[in-house]
Amino acid sequence: MSTSICNEELEEIRQTFQNADEDNNGYICASELSSLLQELNFPLPGYKIRELLKTLDKDNDSRISFEEFTAILTDLKDDKLAQQFKRALNKREGIVNLGGTSEISSEGTQHSISEQERFAFANYINSSLEKDPDCASLLPIDPNTEQLFKAVENGILLCKLINLSVPDTIDERTINKKKLTHFTTQENLNLALNSASAIGCQVVNIGALDLKEGKPHLVLGLLWQIIKIGLFADIELSRNEAIAALLEEGESLEELMKLSPEELLLRWANFHLKKVNMSISNFSGDIKDSLAYFHLLEQIAPDGSKDDAPRIEVDMSGQYQSDLTKRAELMLVQADRLGCRQFVTATDVVSGNSKLNMAFVATLFNKHPALTKPENQDWTPISETREERTFRNWMNSLGVSPHVHHIYGDLIDAIVILQLYEKTKVKVDWDSRVNMPPFKGIGGGHLKKIENCNYAVELGKDKAGFSLVGIAGQDLYDANETLTLALVWQLMRRYTLTILEDLGGGEGDVICDDLIISWVNKTLADAGKTSSIKSFKDKSIGTSLPVLDLIDAIQPSSVNFDLVKKEVQSDEDKLDNAKYAISMARKIGTKVYALPEDLVEVNTKMVMTIFACLMGRGMKRA
Repeated sequence: MSTSICNEELEEIRQTFQNADEDNNGYICASELSSLLQELNFPLPGYKIRELLKTLDKDNDSRISFEEFTAILTDLKDDKLAQQFKRALNKREGIVNLGGTSEISSEGTQHSISEQERFAFANYINSSLEKDPDCASLLPIDPNTEQLFKAVENGILLCKLINLSVPDTIDERTINKKKLTHFTTQENLNLALNSASAIGCQVVNIGALDLKEGKPHLVLGLLWQIIKIGLFADIELSRNEAIAALLEEGESLEELMKLSPEELLLRWANFHLKKVNMSISNFSGDIKDSLAYFHLLEQIAPDGSKDDAPRIEVDMSGQYQSDLTKRAELMLVQADRLGCRQFVTATDVVSGNSKLNMAFVATLFNKHPALTKPENQDWTPISETREERTFRNWMNSLGVSPHVHHIYGDLIDAIVILQLYEKTKVKVDWDSRVNMPPFKGIGGGHLKKIENCNYAVELGKDKAGFSLVGIAGQDLYDANETLTLALVWQLMRRYTLTILEDLGGGEGDVICDDLIISWVNKTLADAGKTSSIKSFKDKSIGTSLPVLDLIDAIQPSSVNFDLVKKEVQSDEDKLDNAKYAISMARKIGTKVYALPEDLVEVNTKMVMTIFACLMGRGMKRA
């Protein structure tokens, strides 16, 4: 990879790649490359597609990996065909080029934003938050202007949107809402960014200043991540058992549960389209003529069988309109009758904007799934535990690829685990020790995956100093829940302590639990606080009072103790304090992944990360 590329540019390339990867398998094939070029108004004949694919495809597997895609956009600067392709990326309909200098790079960089996305997100925010009194001065946002980028500058709208996607992520009491100053605005933006990270958004290269300045490409990228998490929240079997109706012949429930939300959406659309002998393979080229949408709307429209949903008869006559844009508009009129005209315009449908069309289909699913749980099914889907969700969100916030949807199944080739090692300063020998996808051979290349898993365990034992007694590569490949979590926890712990070490938290000493506890108690005492902790198991932590005192010690007068239950009488009191404490920690600039329940229950592992992260914040202040 070129050494001249900055992290911000890398994220932009990643977004482009993910948009092109229509089936979300982590690769771009010839047909997807052809579709992307057509969408970019840069169609090429077949032989040129093959020539470009050959240039990109360094390992000759007839498809392009993210690494290969990145190489062509950064390294092949003298290749004329590559330059044509790179220029084409900026010709997409609805794309505006923005020149600017990022914090990360001193070089002028060029970023592209989608006017279509700006329009869609502004309308979504208008409709979703229109009744929120705290957003009254910010809404409605004119989607035809740059007003969206101005609306996020004080952080209130972002905090509200995060709570809309994942309720109760942010304690409303911690949002600064009145008489905002530069400092209180900064706090709001810190709260929004750290909370976004806690729900799994990648915010590694986004700072509060970027949002305050309304940098369009960063604002749109963050908004999409937040909105997408909310849209996909219920597209999983544990939260909607009727999804079991999508089981195909010979498929196990476990296999269905491993599908990503994008894959489930496509499965759901085809489940209904099958009734009219139709199918689609993507949310871009296959929906441009609106025919699949017309039939999907007809199949999912309420039939009047439920008292709270009167029958809606979808007018199918629009499918015969010859003009595709007019046909798409007629289709959207029908979608509006179902309360689902969100995210796309007729132009978005006809141009095949995969991101916005996927959001549109997710809206259809969420409002009108039209699925019935199969009868006589002797199973109970297991919901993701809090710990599993916390670890998954932590991984995704660091930008691992592929995105982790299911913590066990998505780690069995160890590719994500090896990326996490690198983020904790453990060197990975990618060239000679790691087998990269696609995995070919017997059983889908399971031997190569096991080799990766063996290497992951080896690194943990020999390089990271992890306690991995009884854990073998086979256990990771078999998705052994207990043993996989044991490794992931140690990676998260090492990541947290590595950040502390970078800040000089140990002053030459090895960071350990005792050192963190000692720092916590000294900081509390120096600030005149009466609370202290003996260990991360200390029952007093369940009241959240030591945490709140420490936050106030790190940033004096930040905690409003009038909102704190000082005499904790019940579990409700504990949870109330914990919600306030977690949000306050994030507000003063601490990246906390733990949940309020972790404090209430004094979950030793998560409690340790909270105090370690607060120590890191305190070291920055010092």
